[in-house]
Amino acid sequence: MNKPGTLYLIPCPIAETPPFDVLPAVNGNIIASLDYFIVENTRSARRFISSAKLGNPIDSLEFAELNEHTQPQEIELLIRPILAGRDAGVISEAGVPGVADPGADVVALCHRHGIKVIPLVGPSSILMALMASGLNGQSFAFNGYLPVKPPERAKAIRHYEKRAQNERQSQMFIEAPYRNAKLFDDFLSICGPATRLCVACDITGPEALIVTATIKEWKARPKPEINKRPAIFIIL
Repeated sequence: MNKPGTLYLIPCPIAETPPFDVLPAVNGNIIASLDYFIVENTRSARRFISSAKLGNPIDSLEFAELNEHTQPQEIELLIRPILAGRDAGVISEAGVPGVADPGADVVALCHRHGIKVIPLVGPSSILMALMASGLNGQSFAFNGYLPVKPPERAKAIRHYEKRAQNERQSQMFIEAPYRNAKLFDDFLSICGPATRLCVACDITGPEALIVTATIKEWKARPKPEINKRPAIFIIL
């Protein structure tokens, strides 16, 4: 029986920047050693690996997709090559795999099968936004996406604002980029004037914007240009 391979969790740039401007060079050595990748989107993963210029012909690599459309029983098929002794890499759309990312499902399955999992160093928009926010980095919660329907969204924002106030815990959110402006407006209309809101978008990119201000201060300044830009929102 073959010894299982290793699963590497491979971060990729958050913004449109050359890969090794934000990734350690050692990651390149590991990526170059692999020929099987489990990815959220094949096209963007191929583009990322091609831009890394590691010397491997892109057509010699195998890509298997793991995203919101993947059925639970299909994930078992994804790890068969690893169980047979083949090393693999997981690549998400941006940032680190397994965090707000379907890659967590294949990682959990690898643990159940005794497959070694190795996370590589790279940019996480969640942690980098928190680092630069000036808000509480000792106690924080990433809550993912808020409800889309206005009544449920308003209720959720009030819930998390109260939690932030009562527990002094930073509350973090992400949104589909095309809905960023609407979420920003919702924070301004629902949260109290003293609540602090951090908006962090295009982190690590040349046009990065990271600003923390109270709701009252945000209302007194021009709205930030955040539509269709990957962003993290934090309130406290």
